[in-house]
Order: sequence, then structure tokens, then C-alpha cells
Amino acid sequence: MTQQHTPILPVILSGGTGTRLWPLSREGYPKQFWPLASDRPMLVETAARAEGPGFAPPMVVCNEAHRFLVAEQLRGHGARIVLEPAGRNSGPAIAAAALLAEEAGPGTVLWIMAADSAIKDVPALHAALGQAAAAARAGRIVTFGMAPTAPETGYGYIEAGADVPGLPGVRAIARFVEKPDAARAADFVAGGRHLWNSGMFVATASVLLAELERHEPAMLAAVRQAVAGAKRDMDFVRLDAAAFAAAPSISIDHAVMERTANAAVVPAAIGWSDIGSWAALWEISPQDGAGNATLGPVELVDARRCLVRSEGIVTGVVGLEDAVVVVTDDAVLAMHRDRAQDVKKLVEQLRAKGRKEATEHRRAYRPWGHYEGLILGERFQVKKIQVRPGAKLSLQKHFHRAEHWVVVSGTAIVRRDAEEILLRENESVYLPLGCVHRMENPGMIPLVLIEVQSGSYLGEDDIVRFEDTYGRA
Repeated sequence: MTQQHTPILPVILSGGTGTRLWPLSREGYPKQFWPLASDRPMLVETAARAEGPGFAPPMVVCNEAHRFLVAEQLRGHGARIVLEPAGRNSGPAIAAAALLAEEAGPGTVLWIMAADSAIKDVPALHAALGQAAAAARAGRIVTFGMAPTAPETGYGYIEAGADVPGLPGVRAIARFVEKPDAARAADFVAGGRHLWNSGMFVATASVLLAELERHEPAMLAAVRQAVAGAKRDMDFVRLDAAAFAAAPSISIDHAVMERTANAAVVPAAIGWSDIGSWAALWEISPQDGAGNATLGPVELVDARRCLVRSEGIVTGVVGLEDAVVVVTDDAVLAMHRDRAQDVKKLVEQLRAKGRKEATEHRRAYRPWGHYEGLILGERFQVKKIQVRPGAKLSLQKHFHRAEHWVVVSGTAIVRRDAEEILLRENESVYLPLGCVHRMENPGMIPLVLIEVQSGSYLGEDDIVRFEDTYGRA
């Protein structure tokens, strides 16, 4: 896409957890970081749609806990990463982005989008964006309305009004409609006046801030204070936690779009899906002659219209129709496709029982790489650890456990109290309880090792950090 104006600033909101895509999507590693609609993670796909002439480097607003995931996946994209110290819905997140964007000029056009939507027709998206940007420069706050392909009850709807004079392709908004029941959704589709609300917005920073000042002055004041008190370190902008927490939790739809006189919509047919459920993913996935969508080591016999995904182990399905089967290394989901919206209830049930599988994967990501639990027994635990080239763990000690590291591949430099030890493949080191230690990968390939922990307490909170490259406490 080319523009004669100041480049459009993509603002990517990456705060969701994608509960309905459990067991793949969980709080610790939600759906935007997974490859779902292609072989690239959703976040990377989203950023790639907003690259090239006419676009500024993206701004990403994300959960502080996901900061290193975002930084790693968007390495090379020049992203500016804004950290929400607490989830306050889309209104405060967008307000913070608009305030930061205003530094580049109040007329900066923001293209605000979720990190986890799929779009098949990017040229059509850019054409619609051109119409929306023209309307934004004329003082409008524009959303994209998707022509509904089915009576979907999981989306909000927009009733489109009359054409806006002088702005081709742009229409006024008659009203917003919350998620309807099936009968009402069918009426919307048949009537032809209603569009799915995509959750994408285009507006200048100045217009957005003026409308927030008009309709949500207390929220804007709190966010303004959070931005004024922000700290900048590494690739991150850390909003002031106390000020941001004081902002009311409200969506941009309720804060501005349903109240402003400047709202407009660009109807678009771009192959959009928010992939809000396993049923939605089945709809957009390649299917075989029997309507089955599969990924991973999957074998089917007499199955029809099923979605089957395995992240590792062989998964067989025989004689099922309209089923969803998802297999990860620590959980299995099996359900009728029509019950896709009820996965959230299952996650809530698991959470109520204190099951860590509700929110955490066995693999945990850190700024230096990742680790995953292999065996957990009484007073011992075995983990597999992978450290990125050039990365290092914090300088630390433990009060309740000793550790034994065995290098599987790569090279490690280990500090153990006053010693510095070079370890190669098939070599090991013992770290007694209480010793101060650190591991670093000085090589050009990932360092992989097995860690055996033993002691009276093996929790991740038994750690005292003396020094950390990544600014963790």
C-alpha cells in the first residue's frame, strides 16, 4: 500500500488470552503467539500486513508477562512495545497508544487491530484501509464491517447507515448491536444491512483523544498520567502501574464508538475471521473431501467435517462427525463442533479446581529461551532447557534445591560461585544448594541441556536474583 501522507501507524493490541482455543491457547502462551491460519504465528501475520511503503513501524500494546514473547516474535519488525501493567480492556490500551502516537504529530493516523485475526485478502484489506484513512483524516473514527457469511452469534454487529458524502466506500453507522441470538442473527444476514464488527479502527490520534476527553475524561486522565510516568528500557515502554490501574476498565466500543457523532464504517470483504473458537478455525482451514481439517500426526477413518489437531503424539479418529479433537502434550479436548463456544466453561471449571493446565503449558518461555518439565517426583524434578545463542540466565541462587546440568547440544559457560566452567556436549556440572550460579550460551547454535533438581521445595519462586540482563526482579 502506498500513501502520499504521513505513514499510517499500525497499533496491534495483544492482550487477549483466547480461552475458547484451549488447550492450545492459555494465559501463559495465548493464541496470538501460535500459528493457526498459516505457518507463522498470528502476531507475526498481523504485523506483516502492515509493512512496506505507507506504514510506520508497528506499536504493540501487550500484557507485561508476554513482553519477551512479543519482542522475540517481532524481532526485525522495529516494533515499539507498550506494556500494560494490568488488563483494563481496549479503551485504556488505545488511549495510551494515541497519546504516544501524538508525539509524532496529532494528525498521525492510527490503524488499530487485534493481534489474533485472520485475513485472507490483504490487497482488499489495503484498499479498504485507504478509504478508512481518508475518512480518518476528515475527522471520522472508522471501523471495518465484514459482510456476514453466516448467522454468527459470537460477533457483534453494525447496522450500516447512509453513504458519507465525499468519502467513497464509507457509510454512517446507524447503531451497534451486541452479540445476537441465532434467530436475530439470521434476520441480520437476510436483511443485508448488518455487518460483523471486526474490532479494527482507523482514526487520527487527535480525534481519538478529543472523543475520549469528551466521553471518558477520567479514564483519559488516568492513562495520560500513566504515559507521563512511563519508563523506557530495552525495547519496552512501561506505563506507570498505579496510574494505569486507576483507569476504568472499558472497551473502545463503549467508551467512544457507541457515543461519538464521528463514527463511520467501511464495509469490506477481506476473508476476515477472529478465530474465536475451534469451529471458526475449522471454517477457514483447508479441508479434505470429507470436510476434515487436520494438523500434525493425525489418522482418520470414516470421519466427516472434523477438526483434529495434534501437537505431537499420533491421534486417531474413527467414525466421528462434526467433532473437534485437540491434543497437546498435557491435555486433550474432545467435543462436538457446535459446542465450540462452551470451551470457556471448561477452562473456568479447571481453574476452579486449581488445575494449572487451565492457564499454563508444560513449556514455559523466558527471555533467554524456554524450559519444559519432563518428570516431577517426590523431592526431584527433571527439565529440558534451551538457551538462545548469546543469551544468559540470571545470576541466582536457591535456598531449597540443588541442580545438576547435563549439556545435550551446544556449549555452556557456567559460573559457580567463584569458578567459571566451560561445558561441551555430554559434559555436566553439579550446583550445590545455596551456590551462586549462572549459565550462558556463548555459541552460534541453541544450547540444550537436561536439568535435574533435588530438594525439599522445587517451586519456581525459590530463586534469588543478584543480576539479570532482562531487568527481572
